[in-house]
Amino acid sequence: MITMRMFTLIVGLCTTLIFVGCSSRNEDETEEFKFTATSPLRQDTTVTQVYVCQIRAIQHIELRALERGYLQSIFVDEGRFVRKGQAMFQIMPLLYQAELQKAEAEAKFAEIEYLNTKQLADSNVVSKNELALSKAKLDKAKAELSLAQVHLGFTKISAPFDGIMDRFQVRLGSLVNEGDLLTTLSDNSEMWVYFNVPEAEYLNYKTHLRKDSLMRVRLQMANNQIFEYPGVVKTIEADFNNETGNIAFRATFPNPKGLLRHGETGNVLATSVIKNALIIPQKSTFEVLEKKYVFVVDKDNIVHQREITIGAELPDLYVISSGINETDRIMLEGIRKVRDNDKIVEYKYEDPKTVLPRLKVYVE
Repeated sequence: MITMRMFTLIVGLCTTLIFVGCSSRNEDETEEFKFTATSPLRQDTTVTQVYVCQIRAIQHIELRALERGYLQSIFVDEGRFVRKGQAMFQIMPLLYQAELQKAEAEAKFAEIEYLNTKQLADSNVVSKNELALSKAKLDKAKAELSLAQVHLGFTKISAPFDGIMDRFQVRLGSLVNEGDLLTTLSDNSEMWVYFNVPEAEYLNYKTHLRKDSLMRVRLQMANNQIFEYPGVVKTIEADFNNETGNIAFRATFPNPKGLLRHGETGNVLATSVIKNALIIPQKSTFEVLEKKYVFVVDKDNIVHQREITIGAELPDLYVISSGINETDRIMLEGIRKVRDNDKIVEYKYEDPKTVLPRLKVYVE
């Protein structure tokens, strides 16, 4: 039989073995962990800046009624392409036709009266002043005739340029007043794409811009697809927005297939080349109070927290403008297990040329 003393010894022995086993396993896990360091890589790279944009037709106008009357005819349909000069709307012209006929009759009467007065004036029967008065009446009648023709012409609304019609704002038979909106018309053969650029990026662009060269950009549409035709920045607004510190750029994109429409949104992708860029992995950095830092390992294996300035951001990478150089060794793995001025017993160094290819990097 097992006595109470033997039972106590057995339990104690088991507890000791379990504790020793756990301790050994924890020590093994600690010993298995390796710190890893690398260095910044200096090489040429491309950086793509992304800007939210608004897409506008090169021409987008409102078509409004120029005369009052009932909408008698609609010759086109919503969303259809119309040619310059094509009839679109007809406002009932009866009243204006009557006014035109009246003006024509008055002009004819004034012309006959003038010719009779001229014959009398040539025979010295009437004075030259009376002839001048008759001529003035004729000119006035002709002016009123021209005005009546204009009013009648306003009842027929035609497309001022090639474009796509928007929805109807009125329906057939509606009574429209002068100035009422009928529809809108967009010329989508080319698109103007507006995007805002921060002041610092604007200065960099203007500083490095070669004479007579243009900034070429791409358009990422709302479905994340890249528009097949590149655009060119042709215009920069005159003033900065004091509230945002941005200035508006306007890029022109060809739109031969009519895919883009007025009012769409997307992103403008502006790609630039940075010569001799200093690149590090984003995973080697950490943030304190909105500032970026890395741990630099010195020759005595002591880590030092150092602030860095980010010049540009790439997928999984940063381009560094200040704070470190290519000879520094920075912590890559284990940055959460050390603190400033800690000494690490051992670490593994990996060449940046083997580290960066495992990340998403775009280099020249």
